[in-house]
Amino acid sequence: QLYELSGIDPWFLAHIRILVEMEPLISASDLNEGDLRLFKEEGFADTRIAHLKNWSETKVRSLRYEHGIHPVFRRVDTCAAEFAAGTSYFYSTYSDVCESDPTPRKKMMILGGGPNRIGQGIEFDYCCVQGVFALADAGYETIMVNCNPETVSTDFDTADRLYFEPLTLENVLEICRVENPEGVIVQFGGQTPLKLAVPLEQAGVPIIGTPPDAIDRAEDRERANQLMEAVGVKQPPAGLATNLEEALAVVRRLGFPVLVRPSYVLGGRAMEIVFSEEQLARYLREAVKASPEHPVLIDRFLDRAVEVDVDVVFDGERCLVGGVLEHVEQAGVHSGDSACCLPPHTLSDDVIRRIEEQAGALARELGVRGLMNAQFAVQDDEVYVIEVNPRASRTVPFVAKATGVQIARLAARVMAGEKLDDLDIPAPKTGHYAVKEAVFPFDRFPGADPLLGPEMRSTGEVMGVAETFDSAFARATLGAGVRFRGEPAVLLTVRNEDKAQAIEVGRLLHLAGWQVYATTGTTEVLASAGLNATVVDRVGQGDLDCCHLIHEGRVSLVVNTPGSVSDAQDSAIIRKEALRAGVAYCTTIAGAMATARGLAEGEAAFLPVRSMQAHYTA
Repeated sequence: QLYELSGIDPWFLAHIRILVEMEPLISASDLNEGDLRLFKEEGFADTRIAHLKNWSETKVRSLRYEHGIHPVFRRVDTCAAEFAAGTSYFYSTYSDVCESDPTPRKKMMILGGGPNRIGQGIEFDYCCVQGVFALADAGYETIMVNCNPETVSTDFDTADRLYFEPLTLENVLEICRVENPEGVIVQFGGQTPLKLAVPLEQAGVPIIGTPPDAIDRAEDRERANQLMEAVGVKQPPAGLATNLEEALAVVRRLGFPVLVRPSYVLGGRAMEIVFSEEQLARYLREAVKASPEHPVLIDRFLDRAVEVDVDVVFDGERCLVGGVLEHVEQAGVHSGDSACCLPPHTLSDDVIRRIEEQAGALARELGVRGLMNAQFAVQDDEVYVIEVNPRASRTVPFVAKATGVQIARLAARVMAGEKLDDLDIPAPKTGHYAVKEAVFPFDRFPGADPLLGPEMRSTGEVMGVAETFDSAFARATLGAGVRFRGEPAVLLTVRNEDKAQAIEVGRLLHLAGWQVYATTGTTEVLASAGLNATVVDRVGQGDLDCCHLIHEGRVSLVVNTPGSVSDAQDSAIIRKEALRAGVAYCTTIAGAMATARGLAEGEAAFLPVRSMQAHYTA
């Protein structure tokens, strides 16, 4: 039955069945040496045995060590036994012969990102690979730990030695026991290895770079607030809550809307913009189990603010700013989903200077050694810190491509103990704009709502490069797969707060020869500015409503920004119809403005075509 329902091969199901049938034996066992060895040979992790016995993982591990029960590491035979294969690929198993044969060289271990999923991008694998290359240049034997065969970090010619193992405390400790590395790097693989930093250090593993306590200080919401206060930087008004009563008290003090988010998450998972007490109660009930150990941070949402990402390398004395990236979408859209520009295209030199100074001050206070990413919001010329991540970020590869400075390599050398002043750092390449645009999987999920928010939904990214921001954005949009099919016409239906900017969108597209359709309220605003638009009925309210217009291919672009709760259902239907019909869409007014500027430039936006090298030398 399971095979018919899932399509999973019966061979795997039979082995899973054996594990399921063995679990009652674990619960009843006193875990003598023979039983424990049997359970480990069958494939049970320490954590599962601990759960079934209602013990701690530490207790199970101590018992296993006491009995001398350890896995061995066997080499992956890439030649299927036809020839002697001297690969340095290893996997763990419970057997007699260990083939790892560690060398006496000084060695560094890097923990990879594990399986790829939405919210954990391949960008972290890029950082791992660059780190391996840098450490190899510094004379270290490099050890890569990762369980994803679809990444460059697990290629045969990347690291000296590769362990195909899950990124868990048990597996990493066993590899360290055999290899005895001088240092382990947890900051390059994203949130998965970062969560292991504190328990690894407690187990005696030498974590190099930023101390695990500093990582916890930035990741834990309450400690992060104290960090900001110590540095003296501004934060959005906020509060912490461990239950609904505390959360309601915070929002009544701050006012709606608020941004709610838990501790220790990647990809904005379980973050949400909340507009009412009912929505807040649902969030705490369904999305997050708030507790004293895992409090929820509640920020006042900075509407109409510009979000900024900063990547720096800090060596304890000098702070190297890799890049300041201005987001195209306003604050509230996850940084992995927002388009962004390097260098910033609207921020003043004074604001950029303040952002760089504050990023350096935060790195110094945290005691960062290596990479750090900080996110800021700029509202009415005031700079607010949103969050600090003392690790590699998903913008690192983009910064390296845009500037020609491999900050991940520099960070690896700094983590190994070198100083920035002693390294050969090329001058960053300037004179062009680079725009990163996200690629989304919405067309693979029929019925999905492509609305962007604080939870990451993109699965890739592209880069457009040109001498102007408008041209670079147009190229990035094209690279992301956006095509304007059908008649040159746009449907504008935006919330009240966006209608002033919708006038500029309509004007730019009108100058480009596009016809403008709009709902009643937007049409009136456009008319007051001297722009003619054809009125379209709301969803289901006339012969030519928004959905008919999209379905009949009479528009090539839909600009829809949701407003009040009463408009939310109509807005969702319009976005889903655009997605189903393959019509380009914008769900933020900032994205619509950048798109309109690119379209207004026409073919000139895409000419001339240049390689990155040509832009570097221009």
